[in-house]
Amino acid sequence: MTSQHRIRLARRHANMSQTQLAQAVGVQRSAVSHWEAPQGKNPSVKHLREVALVTGVQFEWLVTGRGEMTPSRDAVLDSVAAVDALLIDDPLEQRLLLAFREAPTRARLALVEVVEELAAQRTGRSRIRTGAPRVGREYDSLS
Repeated sequence: MTSQHRIRLARRHANMSQTQLAQAVGVQRSAVSHWEAPQGKNPSVKHLREVALVTGVQFEWLVTGRGEMTPSRDAVLDSVAAVDALLIDDPLEQRLLLAFREAPTRARLALVEVVEELAAQRTGRSRIRTGAPRVGREYDSLS
């Protein structure tokens, strides 16, 4: 089974149209169409990760065909435990992290900027740090 076929199966598993998947991943519908075409282009690893997250399939299965298509109950519980393993004691911080991870790719930079602006207002520090790498650089092409 090809990766193109697995992408189509993942999308159908999630009961999504090509347009819905494209919106959730942050690409044009034509990109999803190309990914699913027999001689189509392969998506980037970043897009494959987003497809796996959005459709609820295992990343390894989507990329290689190995393993199970959908995560087992234990794997889902392990992913929840992974958040706890970050030693985040504050429940609000956990909620923020989980919401960020579930947000569409295009919304993540905006979320970071909003939180940075709120923090800057509270601390009186400038949000933009001179010489520091800009947060969300990988999202620049999406703006």
